[in-house]
Amino acid sequence: ALLAGSKVQFIGTATIGTDHIDLDYCRRRGIAVHNAPGCNAPAVAQWVHSTIAQWMHMRGITSAQGLKLGVVGVGHVGSIVARWGTMLGFDVVLNDPPLGLNHAVDDCDIITFHTPLTRDTQWPTWHLCDEPMLQRATRCRLIINASRGGVCDDAALAQWHGDVAIDCWEGEPHISHRLLDKAFVATPHIAGYSMQGKQRGTAMVIDALNRPFGFDAAVNMPQEPLLGAEQVSFQSITASYTPVTDTTALKHDPDSFEALRNNYHLRNEVI
Repeated sequence: ALLAGSKVQFIGTATIGTDHIDLDYCRRRGIAVHNAPGCNAPAVAQWVHSTIAQWMHMRGITSAQGLKLGVVGVGHVGSIVARWGTMLGFDVVLNDPPLGLNHAVDDCDIITFHTPLTRDTQWPTWHLCDEPMLQRATRCRLIINASRGGVCDDAALAQWHGDVAIDCWEGEPHISHRLLDKAFVATPHIAGYSMQGKQRGTAMVIDALNRPFGFDAAVNMPQEPLLGAEQVSFQSITASYTPVTDTTALKHDPDSFEALRNNYHLRNEVI
């Protein structure tokens, strides 16, 4: 309805996702759509490992040695989470569709999800983390969702026995208060909100816009690498970000979800 009768030839979104764009319609109309895959991957990895560090402190765990970290979805974000996890001393288990979840579910102490949200595909990720999976996750002590709302069944997760950290929720901005109460880390979909991530996303869209239209707009990419810091430690990660303040704000006023997200003070990535 928005595009009908318009002269639009190009749509750019400085985000990873394209859920907000009718891609089928654009294909039929010959409208080019460009997003910014991976632009904020280091920021999400920063959020994940800072959250894990917070959990370890809460549970009196002093070392990653002996802990198995299951990374479900090993794309832009998951690959950095996995690389940093190995660097921090975790035994990392990789899981990418079409591989089954059995190994990650059966063997891991921590499971973190980093898949896109898909429904009508060969390997749908909608409610990938559901009640049957949670019932099998007897060893798992912490589940993290910083991928997409709907990858986890929030109602089932709210009743699960273990600890939960959530950045992406079903039904945003109208989130589950029961899951909010349960989660020790609960943030308003800001895991990827870094200054460098926003700069990368903008630069990637400008670059895509330059080519078909013959523009020559300047593209200023941040110095921090797209694949994240080459070396990290728990100290460097937690010094760069901690989820405590963001969690406190959301738990204090769940109805402010959109305001907290829209007015978020962009943080710097781990360097």
